[in-house]
Amino acid sequence: MKDLQHRSDAVLSELDALQDRATTALRDRVTQDGRVDPALLDRHQHAAHALSWLATYVLSLRQLQAWAARVEGPMEALIAQIGMAEYLTQILGGIPMSQTEFARLSDLGVTWEPSEEARALMAGNSPEARAELAAQIARNAGAATFGASGLDADLEMIRDQFRRWTDDKVAPHAHGWHMRDELIPMEIIEELAGLGVFGLTIPEEFGGLGMPKAAMVVVSEELSRGYIGVGSLGTRSEIAAELILCGGTEAQKAQWLPRLASGETLPTAVFTEPNTGSDLGSLRTRAVRDGDDWVVTGNKTWITHAARTHVMTLLARTDPDTTDYRGLSMFLAEKTPGTDADPFPTPGMTGGEIEVLGYRGMKEYELGFDGFRVAGANLLGGETGQGFKQLMQTFESARIQTAARAIGVAQNALELGLRYALDRRQFGKPLAEFPRVADKLAMMAVEIMIARQLTYFSAWEKDHGRRCDLEAGMAKLLGARVAWSAADNALQIHGGNGFALEYPISRVLCDARILNIFEGAAEIQAQVIARRLLG
Repeated sequence: MKDLQHRSDAVLSELDALQDRATTALRDRVTQDGRVDPALLDRHQHAAHALSWLATYVLSLRQLQAWAARVEGPMEALIAQIGMAEYLTQILGGIPMSQTEFARLSDLGVTWEPSEEARALMAGNSPEARAELAAQIARNAGAATFGASGLDADLEMIRDQFRRWTDDKVAPHAHGWHMRDELIPMEIIEELAGLGVFGLTIPEEFGGLGMPKAAMVVVSEELSRGYIGVGSLGTRSEIAAELILCGGTEAQKAQWLPRLASGETLPTAVFTEPNTGSDLGSLRTRAVRDGDDWVVTGNKTWITHAARTHVMTLLARTDPDTTDYRGLSMFLAEKTPGTDADPFPTPGMTGGEIEVLGYRGMKEYELGFDGFRVAGANLLGGETGQGFKQLMQTFESARIQTAARAIGVAQNALELGLRYALDRRQFGKPLAEFPRVADKLAMMAVEIMIARQLTYFSAWEKDHGRRCDLEAGMAKLLGARVAWSAADNALQIHGGNGFALEYPISRVLCDARILNIFEGAAEIQAQVIARRLLG
C-alpha cells in the first residue's frame, strides 16, 4: 500500500496536468467571443463527453487512493492495485462510455506519455493479481462489502442494520414482486417508515432523523442491493423534502416535512412530459390561476409511484408568454391515493400504466390533467417562476442517491454471480476457478469499490456544505455504467440459466439498465459535466 501511495501521488499530479491540457484544448475548440458556444459544444459533443469521462476517472482514482490510505488488508491492497492499473490503462487506451463508444485522448487533441511511475502502476492488473483477488472474494462470500468501506463505525452499524433487514424482508420476495409485476407491499413501506427511511436526512426539528447524506447513501445502497424498487422508495421523499427545505415557505416546511418524515404522506415527482425528455425547460403543462387556486392542464409521463401517493411535486408553466425554464413553477399538488380498481380517483386527473422491463415495484405511469385543482397555498415558496431553480437545487442529492442505488444493484449482481460461480461445477471444478470467470468477479469488486468511494466523497462534500453537482454527476455517471457492467457479467457467469426468468440475475439485469437513463441519461450527464468543466 505504501509503495502504491508513493507512486500514485506523482501519477495523480500527472493526470491533473493531463486533464488541464485536455480542458484547455477543448475550450479552444468550443469558445467563441470568450464564451463557450452551445452550438460548437454540440458539434464537438463526443470530445466534450470524453473530457467528462477523463475527469471522472481522475477524480475516481484520487478517491481510490484516499480510500487505500484509510484501510489496510490484502483484499484492499489488491483492489487498489488493480483499480489504479486498470483505470490508468483505460485513460491511455480508451475509456468505455458505452459498449461501442470510447473516450480517447486523441478526441481531445492531446497525448500522454506515462511516466515510469505510471507505467509501474499500470502493470498491477496482472492475471495473478486478479486470480488472488477472486480467491479472496470467494473466501469472504457473504461479506457486506468486498474490501473495507472506509466508513466510520456509526455508518457501518447503519449498514449492518439495513443489510439484515433487507436480507429478511426484501431479498426473498423481490424476484416474485418483479415476476408478478406487483407494487411493493404496503407492509414494506410501513416498516421503512418505522425505520426512519423517509425522514433520514430531514432535520430533527421537522420530525426527521437529521442524519447526513452519507447515511442516506449507505441505506440506499443496502436497500437497493435487495431490490432497486425498495431502495428507490426513499428517493421520492428525498426529492420532495429537498424541494421543500430549499424552496418552501416556513409554513410549507412545518406542514409537509413531518408528514414526509413519518411516511404518513408518500410523494411522487411529476416533471417529465411526452416529447420533452431531459429538456425540462420546454415543458408545456400549464397552471392557470382561478381565484386563490390553480388549475392544471397537460400531460406527464414516466411518473414513478404515481398511483398510491398523496402529493405530487408538480412542475408546470405559470407564465404562458414564456417557452423556457423562466416560466415554470413548482406545486405541492395533493391527490387521493388510488387502488388497484381505481388508481387515479382525484377529479381532473387520469393515468395509465407503462409496462416496463424492470424497476417494476413502484410502477410507471402516464398522467393527464384536465381541470386539476391545486390549492394556492401549495405553490412552492409562494412565488411563481422559481420552479426550475428549485428543482436544480435537488439534483445534487438526487444524483448521489441514484449513484448509491447503482452501487447496491452492482453489489447484488456480484453476490449472485459469486454464489453461482462457487456452486456451479463444470469439468470437475467450480466455475470460480476458471480464469475468465475469476477475472469478472475481481473486476466487478474493483469497479464497485471505485464507484462506492466516489459516491461517498460526493456525499461528504454535500454534508460539509460544499457545492458538489460535479462530483454527484460523476458518481451517477460511473455508478450507472458499473451497475450495468456488473449485471451483464454476472448473467454471463450464469450462462444459459442467466437468460431464464426464474433466476434473479435476469431481474437484476433489467433493473440495472434503467440507471443509465433516469435522473439524467448518461449522455445528458456527460454534457452537464463538460459544461461545468469548461466554465
